[in-house]
Formats: sequence, structure tokens, C-alpha cells
Amino acid sequence: MLRQRTLSSQINASGVGLHTGKKVSLTLRPADADAGIIFIRTDIQSEPIKASFDNVNDTRLQTSLSNNDVRISTVEHLLSALAGLGIDNAIIELDGPEVPIMDGSARPFVFMIQSAGIKEQNAPKKFIKVTKPIEVRQNEKWARIEPFDGFKVSFTIDFNHPAFDNSSQSSEIDFSSVSYLSQVSRARTFGFVKDIENLRKNNLALGGSVNNAVVIDDYRVVNEEGVRFQDEFVKHKILDAIGDLYLLGHGLIGSFSAYKSGHHLNNLLLRELDNNKEAWEEVIINDVDKSPILYTSPEPLTSES
Repeated sequence: MLRQRTLSSQINASGVGLHTGKKVSLTLRPADADAGIIFIRTDIQSEPIKASFDNVNDTRLQTSLSNNDVRISTVEHLLSALAGLGIDNAIIELDGPEVPIMDGSARPFVFMIQSAGIKEQNAPKKFIKVTKPIEVRQNEKWARIEPFDGFKVSFTIDFNHPAFDNSSQSSEIDFSSVSYLSQVSRARTFGFVKDIENLRKNNLALGGSVNNAVVIDDYRVVNEEGVRFQDEFVKHKILDAIGDLYLLGHGLIGSFSAYKSGHHLNNLLLRELDNNKEAWEEVIINDVDKSPILYTSPEPLTSES
């Protein structure tokens, strides 16, 4: 049986919020089986916020969760790392309103989780298995989930810009055979110089720089080191989508595909899936060899787990 996972120990880090520009400290803690992913603001008195699609309150260039007036922004990269490593249960404490952007990818969060250790728990891992196609559209943009015996993500972006190679604006990854760590986790967020002034007028991207994003001017990538791999832009959209999809509360068994989708459309898709109860079922995997996702190995299960 595939078992739920949490962290073996607590781990801390700090960084700057991409949009607020404020320094924030982050602590990841183990959580009990079936707890899910829980966010807690430690700088104010507030109730915990569960990582759930119906707690999403803002999708402008990031995904934010809220509980009444309390908000935690830019959760998608951390959620993507948790999903990629199969972490079902964790407590995430922040002393500010935004998850730190780190280097703009999920890799620093992957490193944190691996440094803390991954522990199996005495409870079955649950998945949402898609049984019927669900699709949402917004003008030419669309996102879709379909039945698939595994977890596959296909994404297409469409930028008419010299920095974007037409051959690298689409990508498809089957995570039953391909590692999230090697193929997706290192892909950084990206943005255009021409948009910076307008974003900052709207209190967005206040902490953005070449240290935490791929920055593109009218002709090229500004970062001295360039891109990490040719299709880094579309791979980052896949990274984002994995984080957004994890707001289902469980891993997905199905195929997600999208054209020019973003956080808003991704969230609408999850709400539409939830509204169509006949289009999915909750399942467990009794045969470990039939895992729908290629996860890294956890620590051995002990009698205390």
C-alpha cells in the first residue's frame, strides 16, 4: 500500500516575498496523518488555513489562500515541491503574508524537504482519480483534466518574442516515469522588463529581481547565466500547475493539459471538477509497484511512524 508522507523533522528558512518585497521566515513541520497541508501565520492571531482550492482568494500572478481577513500569497511553488515529493501532511509557518520566492523555482523547497527528511505514515495515501473529462475555457485559453492511468501534465504557452523558441513552448511530462526533481523543480518564474513599472504601481513584483526570476527585455534574457534549460519557461508553467492542482488536497491520477492557462483558470478547473462529483473518485493504491507518480524513496517505516 502507498502510504501518506510527512516530514521527519522541522526545518527553517528565510527569504523575500516576490510581490511584497518583505523578508519572511518559513518553518516546515511534520503533521499527523490526514491533516493535509496547513498554513499558519505566526505574526498575527489567526486560524490555520488549509491548502484547498476553495480557500483561494486571489490569482493575480500567483495563488493566494485566505481565511477571513488573513492571507498567505504565492503558495504555488512550495505546494509544487510538496506534491513532487509526495508530502501529504505538513504544517507551514510564516511570519509574514507571503511565501518567500527563494530563487524563483521549487528547488530550494525540495532541498528543504529532503534535508528535513521524508517519513512514511501508517495511513494510506489518497488520490483523486479522474473518471470523466472536465474543461474550462476563457477566450482562447483553456485547461482540461482527463482520465489517465498515471499523472501527466501537458502545457503550451504562446509568446511572440525573440527569447522564446517556438520549439520549446510546449512540453508534456508523464510523472510515472519522469522525475519531478530533475525535469521541473529547477524551472524559475519569468517576467518582462516592460511590465515591471506597471506591476509595481499595483504593488506586485516588489521583490522581483534577476536573483529570483528569469528577466526578459525586448530582445533577450537579461540574466547573465541565461536559462537553466531550453524550455524553462513552459516547464515553470508546469511547475505552477502542479502546485495549483495540489489544492485538491490529494495527488491527481489523470492527465492535465492546458493552453495559456494560469492560476485563475487552474483554480476554476478544480472548482468545476469538484462540482462534477461523477467525474472523479477518491482511491488508494494497494500495490506499491503501481504508483501513478515516480516519488523519491522515503525513510524506512518504523513502529513509531
